[in-house]
Amino acid sequence: MTDRDTRSTVCLTLSNIFVNEMNKFEKTLEWLFAQLPMYQRIGKAAYKSNLDITIMLDEYFGYPHKKFKTIHVAGTNGKGSVSHMLAAILSKAGYKTGLYTSPHLLDFRERIRIDGQMIDKRDVVTWLEKHKSIFEEMQPSFFEMTVALAYDYFAKEAVDIAVVEVGMGGRLDSTNIITPEVSIITNIGKDHTEFLGNTLVEIAREKAGIIKYGIPVVIGERRPEVIEVLQSRANELEATLFDANQFYQVPCSVRTPDGRHHFQVKRGKRSVFPELSSDLSGIVQRKNLPVVLEAIEVLKLNKWTVPISAIYEGISSVKEVTGLNGRWDIVETDPLLVYDTAHNEDGIRSVLHQLEETKFDKLHVVIGAVNDKAIDKILQMLPDEGFYYFTRADIPRALDAKVLAAKAGFYGLNGKITEDVKEALALARKEAANDDLILVTGSTYVVAEAY
Repeated sequence: MTDRDTRSTVCLTLSNIFVNEMNKFEKTLEWLFAQLPMYQRIGKAAYKSNLDITIMLDEYFGYPHKKFKTIHVAGTNGKGSVSHMLAAILSKAGYKTGLYTSPHLLDFRERIRIDGQMIDKRDVVTWLEKHKSIFEEMQPSFFEMTVALAYDYFAKEAVDIAVVEVGMGGRLDSTNIITPEVSIITNIGKDHTEFLGNTLVEIAREKAGIIKYGIPVVIGERRPEVIEVLQSRANELEATLFDANQFYQVPCSVRTPDGRHHFQVKRGKRSVFPELSSDLSGIVQRKNLPVVLEAIEVLKLNKWTVPISAIYEGISSVKEVTGLNGRWDIVETDPLLVYDTAHNEDGIRSVLHQLEETKFDKLHVVIGAVNDKAIDKILQMLPDEGFYYFTRADIPRALDAKVLAAKAGFYGLNGKITEDVKEALALARKEAANDDLILVTGSTYVVAEAY
């Protein structure tokens, strides 16, 4: 056999190994997504009103959540951005940092990262193969099983600390078995009302369920009636509550032509963190940044070493370090193409604020929704001067595009209907001029398909 034949044989063998591993991973995901109930796909049928299975799985895996430190992040909006910013800062500070978030946009493995690197496909496959029998016996939900995978993986990889984002609510969320270094509640808004309650006070009580005895909690909420609920729960548990907005303010910010977001940060009347900038371009980060900075201060009180340089470097490169996408993400220019996963009233309100500060000629909106959201309240907020491309993501929970268009028409929103997200985006691109803005929004799943 010649050297050339040998090289060809080696290449063919490696190729076959790669294909086999890919097939195993795809089959693993098929089992995860199709065989077990998953809230993101089927909605209320997947919801569980207790932590029994989560606790049983934790016991089965040897209580992995006790083998590393954590930060727990809840909130209606902003919890994803806050989680990613904190993870980026801690990584830059030299800590081996886990990050658990949900849902994912393109790849299941986005949910579980260490220092920005997604969990390896082989780790997911091996883990499921090894423990599949116990899952078939217990019948955990998709979310319960994913949390178990994350905690087990972080423990085995010996992370120093993991930033854990709550999936929904707080009190009954599968992540809520940890005792963190600090609990964070970014804000309270109306979302998942069929599970969490119809008023802000009811929702606040559910999210306050992540507050633990004696563990400090940082909040970003501004409404007095909600702060009262959070403060009351913190008092009951002798947990010191830090209102981030009383310590840090971000009165203004500027997005420069290179796409970077520069913040003016104040602590009282004093300017701090001069020239702090980020690769996250959305102005909603003005609300999130005080929460992040105050959480870091609380960690430092607990003897964590976080130099100022790590704060600058982490905030500067959140997307680069942690892979965060979908938050006023500028994908293209000429025309300006923006993806934003806003899907509730507060999220859409932030998007509208961003539109007010963005220069463009005509607005094109590719929009889809899920069928269990209060879509009417969102639709009546949207500008009627925009042109809409009503669509739906390829999941069972997606609201039919024709139904969405009919509801939107009642509020004076006009446009075209297409049942495929990619077709809707292609149509918007075709009709938009160079000075126009194309916004893809309304659902995480619509944005995922657009990517």
